[in-house]
Amino acid sequence: MSASVKGDLRDEERELLLVIAAGNVQEASRLLGCKDVRVNCLDEYGMTPLMHAAYKGKADMCRLLLQHGADVNCNEHEHGYTALMFAGLSGKTDITWMMLDAGAETDVVNSVGRTAAQMAAFVGQHDCVTAINNFFSRARLDYYTKPQGLEKDPKLPPKLAGPLHKIIMSTNLHPVKMVLLVQENPILAQLDALERCRHVTELICEKCVKQQEMNEVLAMKMHYISCVLQKCAIFTKDRQDKLDGLIKSLLQGREGDGFPVYQEKFIRECIRKFPYCDATLLQQLVRSIAPVEIGSDPTALSVLTQAITGQVGFVDVEFCTTCGEKGAEKRCSICKLVIYCDQACQKLHWFTHKKVCKKLQQERERHEMESAKRIERPQTVDETKETQTVEETTKALKDISVEPAPVTSTSELSSDTLTCATTPTSSTD
Repeated sequence: MSASVKGDLRDEERELLLVIAAGNVQEASRLLGCKDVRVNCLDEYGMTPLMHAAYKGKADMCRLLLQHGADVNCNEHEHGYTALMFAGLSGKTDITWMMLDAGAETDVVNSVGRTAAQMAAFVGQHDCVTAINNFFSRARLDYYTKPQGLEKDPKLPPKLAGPLHKIIMSTNLHPVKMVLLVQENPILAQLDALERCRHVTELICEKCVKQQEMNEVLAMKMHYISCVLQKCAIFTKDRQDKLDGLIKSLLQGREGDGFPVYQEKFIRECIRKFPYCDATLLQQLVRSIAPVEIGSDPTALSVLTQAITGQVGFVDVEFCTTCGEKGAEKRCSICKLVIYCDQACQKLHWFTHKKVCKKLQQERERHEMESAKRIERPQTVDETKETQTVEETTKALKDISVEPAPVTSTSELSSDTLTCATTPTSSTD
């Protein structure tokens, strides 16, 4: 079949674009089966059917087009946009993941020099930014499940690839969440498995730094994961309560305000141990965290999360106090200040939260009473005089104002009048 030229669409291909916009997957499947329909045909702007489907947020249509061989990295758009860029602009994380799984390149830039992640960030699609920044293909991990060179055994047993890939792909960097991901898989929670996974993440970290185009963000994330896995291995080996003990240590709050000091110090130590001291990202993290007193904002977790995932602090969402999961909605029924994603997380946190819960409740009630008093407080004598002065001034201005002459129609405004209204008067000699 002949190569596609911009705007050179056959009748069936034009019909396909209309069907994609309507979201009729069955009709699109029929058209794609026609011999005259090219799956990578280009409209007058250089957009392929896959770009149209991604931009319109049609996940089923994207899946169908990819099954028919759509080129996820086609770069014929007049402004250099790719299907991944359109997926990011649409705000659909499932389509963004789909493009990434299909092999979409993340470092391609458009005509204004922006990558797909930068385009998504520009329009406020932060979940798509997070998806792109955290993508690591399973194929890259599977490389370590095969013996290389003279190796008799692979560095990573194939049975560990799935559980480790799930942790790597997680966009939630809260250490408790990562420990829970380890704990939920008995195969991964073994000491030997933890050591092997830690070693592989360290190798990936090193590769990210030493490759031709250094990826500091992915390197930092791999290093952080290796630190969490190492801590899991230590508690598994030395503690009778194993990972339960690690979770409690990470959640333990200090007296007075319940701030998790151990967790904060652990994350700071992870960042400090990053082995590549010249990395720009490391220096940025240190500058952001070092001046902050433990217990104050921003926390080490929030700074690290923003640097690695692209999630920004002003996004108006709630996070679970226990595991850091986004979109938490359940509040403690007593203090109503601490938020959880489910009852399981609330139970995990109660051993430490119960020590400060009543105090938080009292502080909340005190603030509510003070706010109510401010709203109901009557005006003082000075405030009443000020209000009267403003009213008298407003009345005086109305009395001296000159009302404009009425205009019955726009035809009464001459071209000279319009010119005078928009052009400054020139000075005369």
